[in-house]
Amino acid sequence: MEAAPATSTDLNGRLAVVTGSANGIGRACAVHVARCGADVVLIDLQADALEEVSGEIAKFGRRVWKFALDCTDRAAVKDVFDQIERDIGPIEVLVNNVGQSARERASEFWCSEPDVWDFILDLNLKTMMYCTRLVLPGMRERGYGKIVSIASEAAYMGSEGVADYAAAKAGVIGLTRSVAREMAPFHVNVNAVCPGPIRTAAADRLPIWEKYLKETPMGFAGDPQDIANVVAFFASDQARYITGQALIVNGGRWWS
Repeated sequence: MEAAPATSTDLNGRLAVVTGSANGIGRACAVHVARCGADVVLIDLQADALEEVSGEIAKFGRRVWKFALDCTDRAAVKDVFDQIERDIGPIEVLVNNVGQSARERASEFWCSEPDVWDFILDLNLKTMMYCTRLVLPGMRERGYGKIVSIASEAAYMGSEGVADYAAAKAGVIGLTRSVAREMAPFHVNVNAVCPGPIRTAAADRLPIWEKYLKETPMGFAGDPQDIANVVAFFASDQARYITGQALIVNGGRWWS
C-alpha cells in the first residue's frame, strides 16, 4: 500500500539539509520537504543518485544543492556545513538520516565483532551527533531551528541480529531528548522518527523481512513516504510545541 504525500505542511523558503538523501527514506524526505516549500541541500556518498534526486526536487521549483561525501569524515562534513552557511544560507532544518545496519556482517551479539560495532556506532550515532553539533550554534543564536533524526523501532523493541544497530538508534533517541531540553529555551525543536518495517531496497534484502511483516498488525510494510510525511511535520511550525519526542511509525508492530 503506497502512502500519499501530505501536502498541507508549510516549509516555504526554509533551508533544509538532508543527510543520506540518495535513496530510500532519505530520498523521500528530501523530495517531500521540497514539495512542502523548502530549498534542499542533499548529502550522500552516491553522486549519481544525488543527480536523480536533484532532478526530482527541481520539478517543485525549489533550489537544490548536492554534496557527495562520507558523513563519517568529520573534516569533510565540517567543510560542507561551513560552505552551506557561508555561501547558501543559514541551516534552518536538519534531517539526520544517514545510517544502516551491518547487513551481511550482522550477527547475534554473542558472536559479533567490535569492528562492526564501531562501524555501526560511527555511521548511525556519531554522524548524527556531529551534524547536530555543527548546526546548533547558529540555530541557538537565531532562536530558530528544526532537527529531525531517523532512529528505529529497534531502539525500543530490540531485534535479533542487530543489537549494535538497536544500541546506536537508542543513542539517537537519548541525544535527541537531551539536546531538546538544552535547546528549548532558544525555540529549537529536536525530535526523532522511529521507523518499523519500511519497504526499501535495503529492507528487502533482510533475511527476517517476512517475519517483520507477519508481526505487523496493519498487515503491510510502510514505504519511505510514510516517514517523510512525519519528518516534514516535525520540521514545520505546525510542530512548534513538540520537542524531545521519538515517534514510532510501524503499523502497530509495537503491540505484537
